[in-house]
Amino acid sequence: MSTGYEAVIGIECHVELKTATKMFCGCANVFGGEPNTKVCPVCLGMPGALPVPNEAALEAIVTTGLAFGSEIPAFSKFDRKNYFYPDMPKDYQISQYDTPLTQGGTVTYWLEDGTHKSCRLTRIHLEEDTGKSSHAGSEDGRIAGSSYTLIDFNRAGVPLMECVSEPDLRSAQEAVAFLEALRRTLLTLGVSDVKMEEGSLRCDANVSVRPIGATEYGTKTEIKNMNSFRSVERAIESEIERQIETLTSGGRIVQETRGWDEFNGVTHSMRSKEEAHDYRYFPDPDLVPLAIPREDVARMKAALPELPWRRYERYTAEYGLGSKQATQLLDNLALASYYDRVVACGGNPQRASNFVLGDLSRLANEHGVAVADSKVSPEHLSELVALVESKMVNSKIAKELLERAWEGGGSPAAIVASEGLAQTSDPAAIERFVDEVLAANGTVVADYKAGKENVLGFLVGQVMKASRGKADPALVNELVKKKLST
Repeated sequence: MSTGYEAVIGIECHVELKTATKMFCGCANVFGGEPNTKVCPVCLGMPGALPVPNEAALEAIVTTGLAFGSEIPAFSKFDRKNYFYPDMPKDYQISQYDTPLTQGGTVTYWLEDGTHKSCRLTRIHLEEDTGKSSHAGSEDGRIAGSSYTLIDFNRAGVPLMECVSEPDLRSAQEAVAFLEALRRTLLTLGVSDVKMEEGSLRCDANVSVRPIGATEYGTKTEIKNMNSFRSVERAIESEIERQIETLTSGGRIVQETRGWDEFNGVTHSMRSKEEAHDYRYFPDPDLVPLAIPREDVARMKAALPELPWRRYERYTAEYGLGSKQATQLLDNLALASYYDRVVACGGNPQRASNFVLGDLSRLANEHGVAVADSKVSPEHLSELVALVESKMVNSKIAKELLERAWEGGGSPAAIVASEGLAQTSDPAAIERFVDEVLAANGTVVADYKAGKENVLGFLVGQVMKASRGKADPALVNELVKKKLST
């Protein structure tokens, strides 16, 4: 039922980059480990320690911007963002304010029904991550009756990419689809592992509502503490509902930061929302401005791989896959690459996807081995697809051949040739099998003619068994029915 309001949503994503070292020092950029063991004077903000930018992180940001069609300015710089939280040892964060490494751009995404949409990017900039705070005390039983916070600075200084979208999203489902498209692209580029459970992908949502048809934005709130895409969807839906209820009951929305309560399924007020002037940005005096050579930008653009959106278009428009099939492949980069190799070897795209997403994925799940790491090579699966396409083998034999290939049986075509497993489509040969089965099952034939048509499957099965599974099932079914009707 329409409420008379529409949602306006923007997303801010923080993505830890997959570099060998931190942003401004040589400490290892590795998740986990004993607290406060991957630190040095630079990332701990010791007096006199000077930062040096990580070139690999700079290239990762520019590459990401190019993937989304962003503008890469010739000049950029780092700024100090001042705040006094204990997770930042310097009491400021090295970030970027008015001259980020990328400007603009567009994320193209699709919904479950295949609808195509896009969301503009404001910017993608580079900064350093903060330390990790762990709130302990009475809740975990360390010191009964007390409450305190522990800080691990291993994460402090890790290169962090912040992707800021324009408020182009209009539903929680669109926000999740946007995030999924962003994640797939970052994985394809290899710039991050984007694992929400490890904190390498963290996102905040800016949400407001306005009367349908209005052009002015409503007062927005920022939602934090969402640790999965499902949480993002639930949190945004909850906040939209809260804001509409507040406005329709005569209240007003306060601009603030709100946390997401996963257990109770509601957002809650955390603090008033900071503005840019609260951080007192100014250029970092320890870091020289960045000049970005045009030839380097051209080199990185030329090296871009096929991006997920383009791959999705190829799968759906050129190969004829459904949106769900294409998305399943794209959500597993190694599986999609395997599938592309099967098709490149000549495998029919639709039937190849049925095998890859069906029986082959089932075997992979049962054995705990990735499809790409299995003994079923793309060349052998392409052979199997061709055998089915040409009706050399039926579906039953195809499954047996796939399982043998999984166990290291080798070429399906060679197995069919050496063991005589080719499907029989000769009507005369199949008719002999049918006559034998009907003669041996007189009682069942009588039951069928008496109206028990459900026994047809039994008789067809017996013919398939007699032919060692090689008979064409469609022809068997046709001939059995024909014989029974006489």
